[in-house]
Amino acid sequence: MQAIRFEQTGGPEVLKLVDVPRPSAGPGQVVVRNHFAGVNFIDTYFRSGVYPTNLPGTLGQEATGEVAEIGSGVSNLKVGDHVAYLGNQDTYAQYSVTLASRATKFDPQEISMECVAAVLLQGLTAYTLVTRSYKVQSNDWVLVQAGAGGTGRLLIQICKHLGARVIATTSNEAKAEIARQAGADHVINYTEESVPDAVHRIVSEGVHVVYDGVGKDTFAGSIAALRREGSMVSFGNASGTVPPVRLFDLTEKNLCLLRPKLYGYIVTDDEYQRHLNAVFDLVKCGKLDVQVFKTYELKDAAQAHIDLEARKTTGKLLIYIP
Repeated sequence: MQAIRFEQTGGPEVLKLVDVPRPSAGPGQVVVRNHFAGVNFIDTYFRSGVYPTNLPGTLGQEATGEVAEIGSGVSNLKVGDHVAYLGNQDTYAQYSVTLASRATKFDPQEISMECVAAVLLQGLTAYTLVTRSYKVQSNDWVLVQAGAGGTGRLLIQICKHLGARVIATTSNEAKAEIARQAGADHVINYTEESVPDAVHRIVSEGVHVVYDGVGKDTFAGSIAALRREGSMVSFGNASGTVPPVRLFDLTEKNLCLLRPKLYGYIVTDDEYQRHLNAVFDLVKCGKLDVQVFKTYELKDAAQAHIDLEARKTTGKLLIYIP
């Protein structure tokens, strides 16, 4: 089978399409013939060495496809079932192996393979951020940094579904329009004005919570935009890793700072299936509009990383796996 691998960490150019052995299903596992894999910023962290990884390295956190092989003890799935699953840095490939308990069956007549692949990781991330990291309530003021991005758009929509008032940041008017279409009540162009100043003009006391997946470039402004007893949820490093934080900087306004990871909220099979089905329900009932910005061939995975890191995208990037 074919898969994307890299022999050393570095830029997108280290990604190569190679032939590798097809995996086999062990007890409690299934092999999935992947059709679509999602591209996420965390993939660039492993590729570049920001996050440690074994070499030669593989990539990919999510995929949709069809069950191709069943391991012993598996009773909830059969060959040919359409499934979605979170991978283990291994979904940029024609075949991957996963636990049957973590492969969620879906009907492609109700929700397409592309849509499921596009909403899987980012949808779970957004949903757990607003229900577990900080539980958004009706009439809360929420600031979403990078509101036109894949996770940003989903955060806006889920927060609006829960009755919150949402302020989003973007870098230009085209992205601002995307954030507005997602439901943002106010949009701030962070290249033209100070985000915390603009936030405090909109709501003088500041916001209840900030969801910040940008990292180093926006962290200080996010903290400044909070009200007393506000919550700062830092969940990504798109602009670089946040420098060490002085805890005393949180004292003046009694702030709460969280640096959650998705996998800490889906430790059990019940948590995983419950949260993922909640995301699927939001999509199927029209409360969550999922947009795919571009789909790349497997051989063009490096270009997908180039585009993602250049912030040229406004929705989900997918890899089609022939």
